[in-house]
Amino acid sequence: MSLFKKVDELRSEFKQALASSPALSDLERIKQEYLGRKGILNDLFKQIKDVEPARKGEFGGLVNVLKQEVQEAIDALLSKTASSTGASAGVDVSLPGTVYQRGSLHPLEQTLRDIKSIFHRLGFSVAEGPEIETQWRNFDALNFPPEHPARDMQDTFFLNNGSVLRTHTSPVQIRLMMDEKPPIRSIMPGRVYRNEAIDAGHYCLFHQVEGLYVDKNVTHGELKATLELFCREYFGSDVKLRFRPSFFPFTEPSNEVDVTCFLCGGKGCRVCKQTGWLEILGCGMVDPNVFKSVGYDSEEYTGYAFGMGIERIAMLKYGINDIRLFFENDVRFLKQF
Repeated sequence: MSLFKKVDELRSEFKQALASSPALSDLERIKQEYLGRKGILNDLFKQIKDVEPARKGEFGGLVNVLKQEVQEAIDALLSKTASSTGASAGVDVSLPGTVYQRGSLHPLEQTLRDIKSIFHRLGFSVAEGPEIETQWRNFDALNFPPEHPARDMQDTFFLNNGSVLRTHTSPVQIRLMMDEKPPIRSIMPGRVYRNEAIDAGHYCLFHQVEGLYVDKNVTHGELKATLELFCREYFGSDVKLRFRPSFFPFTEPSNEVDVTCFLCGGKGCRVCKQTGWLEILGCGMVDPNVFKSVGYDSEEYTGYAFGMGIERIAMLKYGINDIRLFFENDVRFLKQF
């Protein structure tokens, strides 16, 4: 077949393809097939070298005419298709499309994800448990004495069947230790509830992340190293820690941990009350009485535990001065994150 005859046959094939494929997607396919960089007409232009020298100009002209015919036919059908689908619906297809705003993560969710990510890199798994707990898991197994004020109705929501809304995520530690043998290295995030008056710094529910590591020969030095690594990852490499003696029924010795105020660099400001320090969490070595409750031998195993409030971490991180903002679903507030 001569190349001149091939031009006529391609014209005929193109017209048949248009007649049998009126859909918009088919038109785009046909356009790419004939006019694309690796399309039929581009290949035809490359064959000019095979035409006898005296007729090269004639052949090139025929191919150019065919290319123009293909382009005009496809453009006309594309315009007609767009007009019929847009105009009939009362849509001006020449206008720019609607821009949809992207959502963002709630600051508490973002804070939780950041915390999980850091502890995952430190080798901690994630464990969760129910929000309705027995008093034994919420208090007794954690070495809370019967007269402890946390058991009072002023702090705890009691249910009619004697259960409680958990006041911390520590019951998950009890469940984990009762189900598994050491070594255990896990964090426990979740909602907790306390019967408190709502104000800028307190709410009746909030979120915690607690951590537990139990194995042979776990030391207080490992606890300090773990928390220091976490704080440097989350608050920045220049942050400093200090451990203050404290008391928690389920740890002994117990500490509260402060970090240098990242807003003033430790110089003193309104947020840190001019001290240069911000309290972020409580921690300590697991009390032997807790191990006794779950059937662990405290002579064989030691461990550490820590706990932090996600709201408090987020408030410090983002400079938020009212905990109620997290729960009001005000879009003006949430759009800032």
